[in-house]
Amino acid sequence: MFVPPPYREPENSWLLDLIRTSPLALMVSNGARDGSPFATHLPVILDPETDGPHAGGLSGTTLYGHMNRANPHWAALETGSPALLTFAGPHAYVSPTVYEKTPAAPTWDFTSVHAHGTLEKIEEDAPGEQTLHVVTSTVLAFEKEFGADWDMTESLSYFRQILPGVGAFRFTVTGANGMFKLSQEQGREVRERVHRSFAERGCTRHRATAELMSRLP
Repeated sequence: MFVPPPYREPENSWLLDLIRTSPLALMVSNGARDGSPFATHLPVILDPETDGPHAGGLSGTTLYGHMNRANPHWAALETGSPALLTFAGPHAYVSPTVYEKTPAAPTWDFTSVHAHGTLEKIEEDAPGEQTLHVVTSTVLAFEKEFGADWDMTESLSYFRQILPGVGAFRFTVTGANGMFKLSQEQGREVRERVHRSFAERGCTRHRATAELMSRLP
């Protein structure tokens, strides 16, 4: 992903925060018979045992995810093969009317993280404890961030029933970059007008973009 210098993440924590708050990733990898890449949207979490501040960025970080085993993408995946996970964060259209000057051109402010790495399929004689651990860890992470701390205890037997259809994987990040295009190329007054236009919208996506703009150095 091409990232002009003004749009690079201010610090490593921005990459981690975006993955935590926008965990529905797009996994892209080779393997289709016609030579085209596979692409699958799937939920991804940071390794719950090591999740925390990462001074060196995302490189070396472990991510976990899962997909439907009936998906041809799963059959095409091989342990040790390279893959790309992309995460899309808050974004919003910027109308030239906000600039209050001419000439001007519209644009789109957006945030994203691309994580390159190697994939390891969690293969067991029969889908069991490791796959269940990925599933339950995903539930815990998402209930904490987006849900209402739902207690899954009474549903664990159901989880075990559907595990044969679940393909879990471990993803080791070898490199990552982030794009945080938040009108940094504009002067201060214009940036403030863009920020206000987002913050005053009823859409949560616009307000989330405004919140990130307010955190810029």
